[in-house]
Amino acid sequence: MVTHHHDGTGQDEAERGRTVVVTGGSDGMGRGVVLGRAAHGDRVLAIGSNPTKGASLLSAATASGTGDRVEFLAADLSTIAGNQAVIDHVAANYRTIDGLVMAANRQSPRRADTSDGFESTFALYYLSRYLLGHGLMPALSAASKPVIVNIAGVGLTSGKINWDDLQLRTRYRTIAAQLQAGRANDLLGVAMAEQFGERVPYVLYHPGFTRSGDSAMEEVNPLTRAVIKTVASIAARSVDRAIAPVHEFLDSPPTVPLTAVDRGKPVPLDLKTLDPAAARRLAAMTAQLLASADPTPVTPRHAPPRSRSGTTPTTTTGRTAVRTASRQPHGIGPVSPTSDPRTPRRPPAS
Repeated sequence: MVTHHHDGTGQDEAERGRTVVVTGGSDGMGRGVVLGRAAHGDRVLAIGSNPTKGASLLSAATASGTGDRVEFLAADLSTIAGNQAVIDHVAANYRTIDGLVMAANRQSPRRADTSDGFESTFALYYLSRYLLGHGLMPALSAASKPVIVNIAGVGLTSGKINWDDLQLRTRYRTIAAQLQAGRANDLLGVAMAEQFGERVPYVLYHPGFTRSGDSAMEEVNPLTRAVIKTVASIAARSVDRAIAPVHEFLDSPPTVPLTAVDRGKPVPLDLKTLDPAAARRLAAMTAQLLASADPTPVTPRHAPPRSRSGTTPTTTTGRTAVRTASRQPHGIGPVSPTSDPRTPRRPPAS
């Protein structure tokens, strides 16, 4: 595929727009966010696992006249190597990131392990968001008004963290796996806001039942998928309605470390699913899991962070191209719970 370059060197921020990274960006709500941000004038890096859907996204962007603002990167976010490849790509091509929107998810009717040995729902829906949030923190910290938006299920209280069996090896159920990962994302938001929220605000957002894409149900049996689609056509929100608050968060990032919104209503931060002690416990367990899976230390390349009141560094320009992230597994570079975002490293196992 031909790569189209748009040279933004010398443009000020108003002309250049913001830079946004979107996971699950080739389908459903993620795709809607990508095309909406591009139409708004932002440069967007869309991450997805399906190159065919990525090509379709790029075609839609080109047809709308925003092709020079969108780039698609194919990556398997259920693996450590796939997330590391995204972090490396951003570090090499984007000096700052103004927004990180995480929407990648997929239901699995049967329990499956990733190549790293993690249960697949836990790996994609929760662990990738932990890895990318930490690994992209240097680029986010370098922006003038950054924000992270985690699209999950905040506000729901069903489901639980299986502290003694995070990988659900003893009893796996599709819904239980989704709910556990959802509650893990709630705690991730609390932990990230506690550590980085003064500099990079964190938003937990639950859009509710949405007529989204089919990526989340790719492994669901055809009959169940048909039933869900039929119900969705009647009762679910449209993608445009579901992602409207996401655009608002990106346009005007919150001024507080943590914001939680469930279908348009603020979620009280003292909800039992947002317990700070549980958030710290999960963060420590996650760091240990990653260290056990792949203990090689890595320090991602990054630009020095700037203060919120400082000027925004000039970013590289976006490209319209399908790129595939294919790196050999090696250490990821999240920030430990006690370290500074300017020096990302793998948390040591305790």
